[in-house]
Amino acid sequence: MTTLRIEHRTHFRYATDIGSSYNEARVTPAWLPRQRVLDSTVDIGPVTWRSSYRDYWECDVTVFEVLQPHQSLTVTAQSVVDVTSQPPRGEKAGWDALQGPRFRDLLCEYLANSSVTSPPDALAEFAHEASAKLGPEATARAICEHLHSEMKYVPGATTVHTSAAEAWENRSGVCQDFAQLAIGALRTVGIPARYVSGYLHPKRDAGIGETVEGESHAWVEWWTGEWTGFDPTNDREVGDHHVIVGRAREYSDIPPLTGVVAGATEQLDVSVTVTQTA
Repeated sequence: MTTLRIEHRTHFRYATDIGSSYNEARVTPAWLPRQRVLDSTVDIGPVTWRSSYRDYWECDVTVFEVLQPHQSLTVTAQSVVDVTSQPPRGEKAGWDALQGPRFRDLLCEYLANSSVTSPPDALAEFAHEASAKLGPEATARAICEHLHSEMKYVPGATTVHTSAAEAWENRSGVCQDFAQLAIGALRTVGIPARYVSGYLHPKRDAGIGETVEGESHAWVEWWTGEWTGFDPTNDREVGDHHVIVGRAREYSDIPPLTGVVAGATEQLDVSVTVTQTA
């Protein structure tokens, strides 16, 4: 078990006074069998009112509004989380089970691609070739390994609105693109897959108490008899340095921070720090 302290700070600065803004933040780690939230706060300034709810995807949402003139807005989420590695896998489902009506009905939301996740022809062809030779679990891993070898991680190469196909065309992107490409390829061969947003402690050899620059991160989970988390950006299984915030169909279901602002943003600064405390 690993205990991580996470601080995620988002700061908006505006060119002129903003009269009002309405926002939703999904920055609170989830309570899960392998993840226990010991403490979590979301500080906002300025703020007129705030509330919270759990959305359709079972993600904790902090909703708030600012109804006073302001030239900046800061949202700071702080959490302490106990995380364990994924448990040993049980028996895997074969293609017959995945293609059966029961699971296709239960997991239909994670089988249909959108314009964002639809894979390019070359990647879809690779996925079909792999699935013709391998079982579902091996196919899923082959797809992620292929992505890791073909794509380059380039911060700033894409935006939150970039589709999987656009990222593939340039062979570069960020974790969101790697995740959505993997999801699209998995779904195209009938493997249910979902998008996971959260945080990553990137430095495995960091000392206890050492604060490092962390990441607001994204990865994928696929279902082959049970849900398995895999990080295609780093080509490794999800472990005790990954902290889950939300899981859904794609990025647009669970963005970390979204809203409506009566004005224009001049500057956006985002920072994430992670400290392993135990």
